[in-house]
Amino acid sequence: MTLDQIKAPIADELDEFETRFRESMRSKKAPLLDKITWYIVQRKGKQVRPMLVLLSARLFGPINNGSYVAASLVELLHTASLVHDDVVDDANERRGFFSINALWKNKVAVLVGDYLLSQGLLLSVRENQYRMLEMVSRAVQELSEGELLQMEKARRLDIKEDIYFEIIRQKTASLIAAACSAGAISTAQSEEQIQTMWKFGEKTGMAFQIRDDLFDFGADDVGKPLGIDIKEKKLTLPLIYALDNASKAEKKHIMNLVKNHSHKPDKVAEVIEFVRNSGGIPYSKKVMEGFRQEALDLLQTLPDSPARQALAELLVFVTERNK
Repeated sequence: MTLDQIKAPIADELDEFETRFRESMRSKKAPLLDKITWYIVQRKGKQVRPMLVLLSARLFGPINNGSYVAASLVELLHTASLVHDDVVDDANERRGFFSINALWKNKVAVLVGDYLLSQGLLLSVRENQYRMLEMVSRAVQELSEGELLQMEKARRLDIKEDIYFEIIRQKTASLIAAACSAGAISTAQSEEQIQTMWKFGEKTGMAFQIRDDLFDFGADDVGKPLGIDIKEKKLTLPLIYALDNASKAEKKHIMNLVKNHSHKPDKVAEVIEFVRNSGGIPYSKKVMEGFRQEALDLLQTLPDSPARQALAELLVFVTERNK
């Protein structure tokens, strides 16, 4: 099923969200900000997070003003985190476009990220959505902690599966969980429903990130260049599994390549081949499918509806995508 087909139950609402989101980014005092935020809007991604917010809201009632606030809040904070990530990673591209820091330098990019963050905070306060703000702010806190934990562990390359799962739970799953629960907050009748959507989002985020990690090893025909995570010395699940099941000498050799030679294409290719031959790719796919099934099982506890069906299809889409 295509993304457009999955969007069908909320197509009109997504258009309304787009209008509100663009308005929430505008600055009346800094023309440069308007120029940059226009550029950001033009290179928008698949709208997965706004879809999660609005579909989660639709599960429990009609989409309302609070639902749009939730979608804009999540997208503003997500966009701010991406702008800051590109500065931290010294990345010159994002989704095939030049990054903000590549076009306007780091200082401007950091300030733009701060501006987007503040717009999200102000929007939620202005609309009296304090519970929503608390939920999303918690996710941003976890995101920052996850990034720092990954940086700390990358220095020693001592990440085991439990640490890896904690990193991706904080870095990726927390914001997806916040998107689902923020949508639910706008329409749900009970705290139990809100917590179910947090758990659904968290499981979805875990599966989403493992799928992303698999791209690094060319598990399928992918749109992402091979070996990016290896070059950045990130230990992802396929590599962690491969190292855990390698001989002592082989593990030492591969760790040395990642630590000291990850800037050399032939050495990165050697690490990729090592993982492909280790069983790390099918193992990681199995783990990803486990998280996906847990998320689907949570959905099944909710009443059947077009929104529930669309969420299930979106979950399958993001875990079977090839870019």
